[in-house]
Amino acid sequence: MNRKTKIFLPLIIAISIAVGIFLGTSLNYQKKTITFFGGTPQERKIKRLIDYIQYEYVDEVDTDSLLDGTIKNMLVKLDPHSVYIPASELAQVSESMNGKFVGIGIQFRMYKDSLAVVKVLENGPSKKAGIKTGDRILIANNDTLYGRQIDTDYIMKTLKGKPNTTVDLQVYRKSERKNLSFKIVRGEVPIQSVDAYYMISEDLGYVKINKFAATTYDEFKVALSALKEQGMKKLVLDLRHNPGGYLQVATKIIDEFLEEDKLIVFTKNKKDKIDKTFATSKGDFEDGHVFVLINGASASASEIVAGALQDNDKGTIVGRRSFGKGLVQQEMQLGDGSAVRLTVSRYYTPTGRSIQKPYDHKGNGAYFNDFEKRYHNGELMSADSIKVVDSLKYITPKGKTVYGGGGIIPDVFVSIDTVRYFNNYHYQYAQQFVFVYIDENVDEFKDWSYDRFLSDFDQDNSIFQEYINSVPNDLQKLDSEEEQSLKLFFKAVFARQVFDYNSYYNIINVQDNMLEKVIELDMEGYPIEP
Repeated sequence: MNRKTKIFLPLIIAISIAVGIFLGTSLNYQKKTITFFGGTPQERKIKRLIDYIQYEYVDEVDTDSLLDGTIKNMLVKLDPHSVYIPASELAQVSESMNGKFVGIGIQFRMYKDSLAVVKVLENGPSKKAGIKTGDRILIANNDTLYGRQIDTDYIMKTLKGKPNTTVDLQVYRKSERKNLSFKIVRGEVPIQSVDAYYMISEDLGYVKINKFAATTYDEFKVALSALKEQGMKKLVLDLRHNPGGYLQVATKIIDEFLEEDKLIVFTKNKKDKIDKTFATSKGDFEDGHVFVLINGASASASEIVAGALQDNDKGTIVGRRSFGKGLVQQEMQLGDGSAVRLTVSRYYTPTGRSIQKPYDHKGNGAYFNDFEKRYHNGELMSADSIKVVDSLKYITPKGKTVYGGGGIIPDVFVSIDTVRYFNNYHYQYAQQFVFVYIDENVDEFKDWSYDRFLSDFDQDNSIFQEYINSVPNDLQKLDSEEEQSLKLFFKAVFARQVFDYNSYYNIINVQDNMLEKVIELDMEGYPIEP
């Protein structure tokens, strides 16, 4: 691993964890409203101060912005997961967790001076209207979108809207060298939370979940049924980099693995009120073995899944210690379109473990950058470096020792693959290169099947070499191991653009060290004994 990788690897992953945790903090979305300004002395004090500033202060002040900042400063002194969501951001954050949005159903990027369609989403309005990958959207409802400096937010606001409203598009189709007109009726477009599912071997299936959104359980059931029809007897549930989401969705998925009346999770609030969730009637995979993959970016609802299965002696947890978030948030509206997600309770695994890692009230930087600490203390390379507290030791029904106090410690440890993470530096470069290449060679893969792609793609390495020549000099220097890994990643990025995410994971997982460990355990009969 080169020096640049060693320096920036912790930073890259720490940033991704922080962003993911913000999107995945709310575990209990019971809708409630509160009155911010009421009759208490504290509330009257804040209201009076706002009035003084608004009417008496010497300069004009945006009191809304001032109040937003005040709320943020209040919440940061509570815990790392109590957050304020401004009205301008609430809709977008909610869309991600609702599993759908209203729009025209495309993925896009600004390329040179125009809006280029990168992907047309299946069953979306654009697909039905005839929009194709590579099309340039020039005008939307008389609003010119080319030749201007416009950002993604502006484009999203232009293309999104209310259901059943229309947007008139003027499109340049490069492959046909002509302008086309489309009238597209906006509709609901799904946001997939199950990235991929496929069979690894004759009886071992794989499902990748990126968050626990409102639609995740239904997506998971589709995947589970499809894999069982293909002969799946054992399942790999990949929760790496999954920041969490809805508690109720996570427990429904857990219910598919546990027998009736098994405790899944319980929560406790400040008044010591305990709410327990138990498995219900027979799930669809109670008799199958499940391997759960976790890492330092698996948080919240992901940890509930791993903890519930581990504490019930169901399956095998494989990977590295999870993030360590054991706090439950509830979303509360503030009356102006904004909201707070306030920590209202703690959750505990069936044995009684709290897996919340320590935090202070002086800021969240160190808390979210805990990955860097784990990296430097050797925990990502060796299970022996994971510090446990004997007073937080718990025993499962079959006698296995588990620990609370900061994340789920896996049954089987797998060290970090530093070569694979080297590809993070190539991620943006590769996406841009692949888009441009396909855009300029639009017919090259037009009639290819996935099987043909697997066997025939870039046999002479000419496309890969063209890519290497296009990146900065310091990224061109690869040892043999890095080059082999990068070629596989490069091929996977191409497959995702030509086909879908399922194709991407089919390819990239070929050299995944956690999956290699699962296959090894599967061959040995995975005897994880207490």
